[in-house]
Amino acid sequence: MIDSTVANITQQEFVLFQRLIYKIAGISLSDAKQVLLVGRLSKRLKQYGLSTFTEYYRMLASGDYPEELQTMVDLLTTNETYFFREPTHFDFLRNEIVAKRNNPATFRVWSAASSSGEEAYSIAMTLAETMPSSAWEIVGSDISTKVLAAAAAGHYSLARTDGIPPGYMRKYCLKGVRSHAGTFLIAPELRKKARFFQINLMHPVEADIGDFDVIFLRNVMIYFDPETKTRGVHNPLPRLKKGGHLSIGHSEALTGSTDRV
Repeated sequence: MIDSTVANITQQEFVLFQRLIYKIAGISLSDAKQVLLVGRLSKRLKQYGLSTFTEYYRMLASGDYPEELQTMVDLLTTNETYFFREPTHFDFLRNEIVAKRNNPATFRVWSAASSSGEEAYSIAMTLAETMPSSAWEIVGSDISTKVLAAAAAGHYSLARTDGIPPGYMRKYCLKGVRSHAGTFLIAPELRKKARFFQINLMHPVEADIGDFDVIFLRNVMIYFDPETKTRGVHNPLPRLKKGGHLSIGHSEALTGSTDRV
């Protein structure tokens, strides 16, 4: 329920935030998301004693509150994810890419929209099973610092285990006890092979993350318009090794976005 002490947002104010999140993250926030925006940002207005969304927008736009700007991004970016989402991609990773690989170099995978880490750790479990004697590592990235902290911790509710094969659950997930009952922790040997970085796909990748055999760029382009979709695809591609694989979501297509793959 929206706090009645906070003024509702006007259409003009909503447009300001639409433009702001688009500029920062490339996300096209539809008019249908107005209620969501109010619900997620109202507490921030209350935190600063502000009575209108215009005041909050001006505060963010001033450039004097970078941490609050990041908080706004964290609250408005969508982070729907779960373990082994679209499982055929993990089957392809195991049965086609890894099985046919003949290269002693460290095998590297980038989960480029990793959210709270479920995709990255799904990849980790797959590689731990298929490459037990080979070197591999995973990089996960997201624009939201909040979800990256959760990813690095690798600590989840047991309610989120749907999709994890039972054998993987037994081998790679540690069930919590006592105060941690009802949760599980990704096994340390997997967590130490996964690193997480804040990366905005709207900009060229400057972080020192190296190059990759596989880049998972799944279920992120659905939030972009044609212009930002092109940027969101082009910016990670220089990090893909020659002959590497780019994985996108089942409902996504690269048509009109790039001719580089």
